[in-house]
Amino acid sequence: MGAGSYGEAGCTIARVVRALDHVVVRLLPLVPRAVVQRLSAPYIAGPELADARRTVAALNAAGLLATIDVLGEEVTRPDEAEAIAAAYADAIEAITTDRLDANVSVKLTGLGLKIDVSLCHALLERVVRDAASRSMFVRIDMEDASCTDDTIDLYRRLREAGHENVGIVLQAALRRSVADVAALRGLRPNVRLCKGIYVEPPGVAFQEPDEIRRSFLDVLDALLEAGCYTAVATHDEWLLGETLARVGELPADGYELQMLLGVREARAAELAAAGHRLRVYVPYGLRWYEYSLRRLQENPRMASMVAKATLARLIGRG
Repeated sequence: MGAGSYGEAGCTIARVVRALDHVVVRLLPLVPRAVVQRLSAPYIAGPELADARRTVAALNAAGLLATIDVLGEEVTRPDEAEAIAAAYADAIEAITTDRLDANVSVKLTGLGLKIDVSLCHALLERVVRDAASRSMFVRIDMEDASCTDDTIDLYRRLREAGHENVGIVLQAALRRSVADVAALRGLRPNVRLCKGIYVEPPGVAFQEPDEIRRSFLDVLDALLEAGCYTAVATHDEWLLGETLARVGELPADGYELQMLLGVREARAAELAAAGHRLRVYVPYGLRWYEYSLRRLQENPRMASMVAKATLARLIGRG
């Protein structure tokens, strides 16, 4: 068998593995919640604000920054959105009281984006004003593509209203992201750049890992060329290397790196020790299940662990 045949066989195997991963991902909602909770525990501070406070204090002691996320997207009632906004007020108060080196990240569906855009705007502005009164920054997370236009519009409205302590997220997987950088350039946005974890159709998002990596660097180059403060959120070692090469001439406070809680902790510590600002995303709250499913869906290896744990549990009952 020639080299070409080996290459074709390797590609075929890779496609089969990806197909199996997709099957596992689709079956994740059928996995017992207790199994999901156990496997996702390293990625979540805990159910209560006190858990997040302890986690962030420990991160700060290790030389790492943090951003706190109150879990609770896709609310269906205005009172639920109000409760999430109140939880952010509590988190902001806690950060101030404990003198933590942290900010907050908000998902707009948790503030009622799918219920009423006006309600979402009012609650988001409340959070941003509260944070500003304490010299704190608010990051608006980016969710699936159905939310992108509204998210960018609300961010623009806040900035045009004079709020400077607010930033946004762009996803490299979305085909539109370079154009979004150009459209926002006049605002000099503070942007977190990530790959994106939502399952989107091919017309909206790149599908292959190498395509997403190329897009990531295209968006990063556009942000740096526009003079934007960029928080590069990735665990991909190749992308980290490419990022560090690009930010090498920037001052230490001219950019930051970001990682998820519980992911590549040793590498995060190395980067912080080397003088890079490294911020850890710290989610907490009672609505851990949906967040956990997304994390597992993003990580086929972890999804396979869930499948094995579930199978073992079923066999054990036999």
